[in-house]
Amino acid sequence: MGGESTTGTAPRGRGATTGPAAGRTARRLSGLAVALGMVLFLGGFAWGAVLYRPYTVPTDSMTPTIGAGDRILAQRVDGADVRRGDVVVFKDAAWADAPMVKRVVAVGGDTVSCCEDGKLEVNGKEIDEPYLPAGKAAEASGFAGVTVPEGRLFLLGDERRTSLDSTAHLTDAAGGTVARSAVDARVDAVVWPLDGMLPRPSGFAELGALSSPGPLRLLVRAVVAGVVLILGGAAYAPLAERAARTRARKGATGVR
Repeated sequence: MGGESTTGTAPRGRGATTGPAAGRTARRLSGLAVALGMVLFLGGFAWGAVLYRPYTVPTDSMTPTIGAGDRILAQRVDGADVRRGDVVVFKDAAWADAPMVKRVVAVGGDTVSCCEDGKLEVNGKEIDEPYLPAGKAAEASGFAGVTVPEGRLFLLGDERRTSLDSTAHLTDAAGGTVARSAVDARVDAVVWPLDGMLPRPSGFAELGALSSPGPLRLLVRAVVAGVVLILGGAAYAPLAERAARTRARKGATGVR
C-alpha cells in the first residue's frame, strides 16, 4: 500500500548461524596462535638453556667491556673453535680455582708482544683495541715476544692495569698460556645491566677469521614473538566473538 512504512525483521537464521560459526573460527585461530606462541616461547628458553650459561663477573679486570658484578651470557663452545678477540670463560688450576673471563689476543703459533706506540702486537701487526679504557695503553708494563704453543691461548683482561692475566703468569711452565680445552664458553652479551651484545673485535680481522656471533638475538626474537602470539591469541577470541554478536544483532533488525 502506498505511503506505508516498511520496517521488517531480517531472517533470524542468518544471524543465528553467523554468530556461532564466527565464534568457533575465532576460537580455533586463537588456540592456534596461543599454541604457536607457547612453542616459540618455551622453545626459545629451552634452546637458550642448552646453548648458554649465565655468569656473574666478580672483578673489574674486563672493564669497560664488562664491569664488576655484571651478568653475562656465554655460549657453550669447544675450545678448538675459539679465535682471536673472543672473550671467553675458562678455568685453569694454575690461575685460580674458579671460572675466569678474559680476552683471547693470540692463539697457537702466534707471537705476541707489547708495547710499541702503546699498542699490542701480534705477529708483528699492531692491534687496534677500541674496547680498552679510553686513553690507556695496551699494557701497563711491556713484555717481550711470547710465542704461543699450538693448542694454547694467550689471554688478557681489557683493564690491563689490574687484570691478573697471561702477563702475570709469564714465568709459569706454560709461559702464561692456557690450553684451549680449558675454555668452557664464549661471552656473547652483557644482560645486566642491559649493555647487549659485545662489539666485534675488528682489530684482529687481518690476522684471520673472527668468530660469528651466537644465536642469542634469534632466541630473544623467538621468545618475544611467542609472548606476542600468546597475548594476542588469548585476546583475539573474545574480541572476535563480541564483534560477531554485534554484527548479528545489526543484521537481525533492519529499516528499509
